[in-house]
Amino acid sequence: MDILHSKIIGENNQGTPLLVFHGLFGMLDNWGSFGQLMSEHMPVHLMDLRNHGRSFHSDEMSHEAMADDILRYMTAQGIDKAHLLGHSLGGKAVMQFALTYPEKVEKLIVVDIAPKAYPPHHQGIIKALQSVDFDAVKGRGDVEKILSEYIPEKSVVLFLTKNLYWNDEKQLRWRFNLPILASKYDEFVTNSVRDGEFDGPTLFVSGAKSDYILPEDSTVIRQQFPHAEFTVISNAGHWVQAENPTDFNKAVEQFLTD
Repeated sequence: MDILHSKIIGENNQGTPLLVFHGLFGMLDNWGSFGQLMSEHMPVHLMDLRNHGRSFHSDEMSHEAMADDILRYMTAQGIDKAHLLGHSLGGKAVMQFALTYPEKVEKLIVVDIAPKAYPPHHQGIIKALQSVDFDAVKGRGDVEKILSEYIPEKSVVLFLTKNLYWNDEKQLRWRFNLPILASKYDEFVTNSVRDGEFDGPTLFVSGAKSDYILPEDSTVIRQQFPHAEFTVISNAGHWVQAENPTDFNKAVEQFLTD
């Protein structure tokens, strides 16, 4: 049975544990400083989604599969009920989990994503990642240079190259499962989360410069999450937690500790 890879901070702390899930092409390391802060209040489990980081690779990449991954992890860890936080793709995973297993969720935090279907919008990044020939590159700098030919934002290039590692044959590789993420892209981006209702406390956090959650989405969101609250973080785009960590951390901390 495949169990998601995690890093647990404050394992011996009291309180309901918080499970944190990154977005597409991310990894648990992206949430390290946030995890340290929140571990002052509760145990924090930083998670690698399937086909990402050090978690297992699989040919399946649906919202339902990711929700079941969370259930298996909680069962393996002996966690009966948890707070869940997910950003982007991770947000869809935790929403699907809350809708499928509402009794397992204490509080839900969804970061800059709605439960709706989205049009494909990562084609440029996927093309850039696929353009890297690992037989030809000699180091991280070579990979950064190739990605920069397709991706103008330096911050996005650096975010992606955090996923590089040297394998046993001393070759660079991606930690994420690029072939599956590329081929199954439509299944997890252009699909909405499955019907259901979670009536527990829910916080939707969005970046003021992001268009992932639109004002008109609130109606659809409240149909599935009737107690949803909304917080908009100023001076932040889609990577809310990285672009304005002070305000983001404050909003999440207040929601979880109230």
